[in-house]
Amino acid sequence: MTERKDISIRNLTKDYIGTRGNMVRAVDDVSVDIAPGEFITLLGPSGCGKTTILRMIAGFEIPTAGDIYIGGEEVSKLTPDKRDTAMVFQSYALFPHLNVYDNIAYGLKIKKLSKNDIDKKVNHIMELIGLEGFGQRAPNQLSGGQQQRVALARALVMEPSVLLFDEPLSNLDAKLRITMRNEIRRIQKEVGITAVYVTHDQAEAMSISDRVIVMNKGIVEQEGSPMEIYQEPNNSFVADFIGQSNLIDAKVIDVLDGKIEVDIDGKSIQIETESKLNIDDMVKLVIRPESLELQDSGNTEVEVINSIFMGSYQDYYVGLGDVMINIQVNNPREKKIYDIGDRAFIDLDPRQIHVVSR
Repeated sequence: MTERKDISIRNLTKDYIGTRGNMVRAVDDVSVDIAPGEFITLLGPSGCGKTTILRMIAGFEIPTAGDIYIGGEEVSKLTPDKRDTAMVFQSYALFPHLNVYDNIAYGLKIKKLSKNDIDKKVNHIMELIGLEGFGQRAPNQLSGGQQQRVALARALVMEPSVLLFDEPLSNLDAKLRITMRNEIRRIQKEVGITAVYVTHDQAEAMSISDRVIVMNKGIVEQEGSPMEIYQEPNNSFVADFIGQSNLIDAKVIDVLDGKIEVDIDGKSIQIETESKLNIDDMVKLVIRPESLELQDSGNTEVEVINSIFMGSYQDYYVGLGDVMINIQVNNPREKKIYDIGDRAFIDLDPRQIHVVSR
């Protein structure tokens, strides 16, 4: 059985020489702790440093500064083959001249295991991954999803303590991505392995992770459970990157005990917040589109600017003075559909509004 190991990253920094000879900092003093058996996702836009961190854990990049511990052992100077990790790549990286069985068995043969042991391990992992009966097929006879399963099986059969995923689903179509991410999560939980997953797809990160680490420009903006990240973003970057958000500029007109009163286009509203704010401070209000309803009566009148049928929801853009607000009304089949130019109402519920100061 795979041993569960923790990962501890301490003050990790990585500098590169840029195209103009200048120093570029890809990862800037990042510290993260990952518990044994935990599934962590590094999430962020291209160039944020997430893949660089993954490659440093794997040993493909050497840190400029900082330390990496796996199971309490400092590994930042060890070569990849000396670390108790395995990587699942975006490109699958299968050997085209080997069949499925031999692709999976490749690493075990390098370790010089007996034929009997190899056969037991490969057959077991093929059953776990759902590849029974595919052993003699060549990679080019497989679908993209099946090739990704082979790549996952090849990593798991080595029984590493840490499994690393470098955007493994980005080459698959949308429906297959959903199926495969569910499979990856099922297998990870069944095996109990510690996993670090890199993606720029926020829906993927939300659905698969115990904890999400949101990165931007080499630093960690926020880490927490998917629910914490979504419902209580630290700042406007996280709020905008995770899901869809209305980010509304507002001015603090009063500070109360545990609350602030803000002005939104001439309308005042009191909101609970832990942020330390002062009168006249400018803040951003985070309102998720699905937390609003468009209706014939309410506390705030708006004008429908756009109305788009999206199947499972009706997508509205409404104007509140100069403020544009997105509303997503789920399951619109039995609900009134408002047209462009209609006047309607929303209820601005303070419980559905999250305040960020930047």
